[in-house]
Amino acid sequence: MRIDSHQHFWRYTPQDYRWISDDMAVLKQDLLPETLRPTLQRHDIQGTILVQACSSVQETRWLLELAEKTDFVRAVTGWVDLSSPALKQELEAISHPLLRGFRHQVQDESSPAQWLADPAINAGLRQLQQKGYVYEILVTHRHLTEAVKFAERHDDYFLVLDHFGKPDLSRSAAHWKQQVAPLAGLKHVSCKLSGLLTEPRPPGMSARDLLPYFEAALEIFGAERLMFGSDWPVCLLADTDENPWDLCEQATATLSSDEQAAIYGGNACAIYQLQPLPITGND
Repeated sequence: MRIDSHQHFWRYTPQDYRWISDDMAVLKQDLLPETLRPTLQRHDIQGTILVQACSSVQETRWLLELAEKTDFVRAVTGWVDLSSPALKQELEAISHPLLRGFRHQVQDESSPAQWLADPAINAGLRQLQQKGYVYEILVTHRHLTEAVKFAERHDDYFLVLDHFGKPDLSRSAAHWKQQVAPLAGLKHVSCKLSGLLTEPRPPGMSARDLLPYFEAALEIFGAERLMFGSDWPVCLLADTDENPWDLCEQATATLSSDEQAAIYGGNACAIYQLQPLPITGND
């Protein structure tokens, strides 16, 4: 089962998706399963992990309802207020067979470092891990040091670094590798090969120039802790001749079939406990 470990859906409203700025016009519309389906079929992707895009339990409930009706969505990463005194009850209220993890857009906090160190947040994450929920870390390169300390405190279950940790592409892949190596050293942390195409690039930097970041990720995480993610529809912000499917195919072309199978589904199935696709046809 080939899995896209990172994609979004939304019914666009400016107040809910404030991170979508005026220069992201292509995202200012409803983006739903039937829009994505042809792309998945074209790239031979059988399943996806649907990820939250706003800090709202209501959105999480809607994503779960959508996932129930969408044959290719295999799991949902939702949102919950980790600092809530009623977190236990809130987790019980949104419990669902397809809810496998949570995420918060830490990068959008006024002080990501303060958020990552907050005792209430950390107490909430301990509750999530005790219940077997994956937690996805969304920070930029500016707060990878704090993300390491955060991850060190929470090793009871899987943590996943989104979008390579959003590297500073004006620096080298070697610099990013040095920054993220302490996270890669924590065996409960995996990394999504996603999001690079829409990070700010220096003038003249092509998609091909991003391949060293994939090579560095393979060196420090190994194929057994990496997952392909398209970041659709955010990936639509990249140049029209660039897409995450082709980029990752280039980056993994020389790997063994087992390594490719791990990156394109095996690791996601293990971390998010995805169920096998139903067998169709006659016995």
